[in-house]
Amino acid sequence: MEIKPIFSALMRSKTGPILVAVQVALSLAILANALHIVSVRQAVAARPTGIANEEEVFNLRVKPLNPGGHEQQLANQKAQAAALRAIPGIVSVADTNQITLSRSGNYSSVAASREQERTNASPSMYLTPDSLVKTWGLKIVDGRDFTPQDAPEIDQNTSKAFPTVALITKATGQKVWPDAPSFVGKKMYYGTGVEAREVTVVGVIETLQTPSAAMGLDGEMSTMVPARITGSSRSLYTLRAEPGQRDRAIKDAEEAIRKLHHGQVVVRGTTQSEERVKRYRADNALCWMLIAVSVLLMMVTASGIVGMASLWVTQRRKQIGVRRALGARKIDILRYFVTENLMITTTGIVGGMLGALALNQLLVSKLELARLPAEYMLVGAAASWALGIAAVYGPAWRAASISPAMATRSA
Repeated sequence: MEIKPIFSALMRSKTGPILVAVQVALSLAILANALHIVSVRQAVAARPTGIANEEEVFNLRVKPLNPGGHEQQLANQKAQAAALRAIPGIVSVADTNQITLSRSGNYSSVAASREQERTNASPSMYLTPDSLVKTWGLKIVDGRDFTPQDAPEIDQNTSKAFPTVALITKATGQKVWPDAPSFVGKKMYYGTGVEAREVTVVGVIETLQTPSAAMGLDGEMSTMVPARITGSSRSLYTLRAEPGQRDRAIKDAEEAIRKLHHGQVVVRGTTQSEERVKRYRADNALCWMLIAVSVLLMMVTASGIVGMASLWVTQRRKQIGVRRALGARKIDILRYFVTENLMITTTGIVGGMLGALALNQLLVSKLELARLPAEYMLVGAAASWALGIAAVYGPAWRAASISPAMATRSA
């Protein structure tokens, strides 16, 4: 089938084809970028936190109604930890000041030297008197974990004491000492100047996300220092249960704490999986919104193609009958309308690819989104072609089925 006669026919009535091509172009530009954003967001939401087997980990927030002073709080913390460790099915327990993916936590700027005017990074700072490495299954790639002797007991309301050792993530070490082959044994300072608090790095963790889990390396810049802190009315514990025992262990842990304090306590357990869901709720909502918008756009585009093709079938009814009477087969009529639609769709796809690149450039400059890979435009183009063929097939088949006698009959 020659393209030139079809093109000439389209040029005699430009409005319809132009509108459909514009619809296809807009749909493709938005679809390609929407798919890219969905892919990026899903990859962010699936990043490992560093915690092994998250489905086995849960967290317990405890608030005694009468917390008492420094000594009473120390006794409470030790008694609570002992009660939790005694629960069947609990593998490990750690007292901590924050948990990853919780969206709220402690951050402190660090430097490689007191003399620096500016700090190197602002990683999150996990405080624990126990082994978060054991409880969370973190991977130490260099050095060692904390020992019980590393953790001082500090009343944060009256003392300025600070631990002398720290664990850091690889991302933190690379930011503070970019050229160092190893970070173990190095001195690191929380802050700068004479009041900066010095610690010695004793171990390097492969990955541990911050509570906010920001995108990029900032989300993996974490430090950990050993200390048992008092001065707050609340305690936070993170626990690992045996496989399949988490839900039962949560109930038992809550009951054990209530029993320990004779009911004079507020206690609430949440799973680490729930923290992940809450952290990425907005990202997942954005993904579903973009998917819904893309589907609606494709439906509108398909409706436009169907409407245009149906109108042309009605307008060309007599012409189709004449062609059938002269020997045109059904497949010839069908191929004519499909080819015509492919020409319009291809024009829209070319415009859509240019539009997709322009839209992506805007997103890159305003929202720091990654560049649009070519495969998303190819997927969008393939979807547009497939949609165009599927949408025009019904009207084209009806045109091919027109009886020559009925089509050429005078009104």
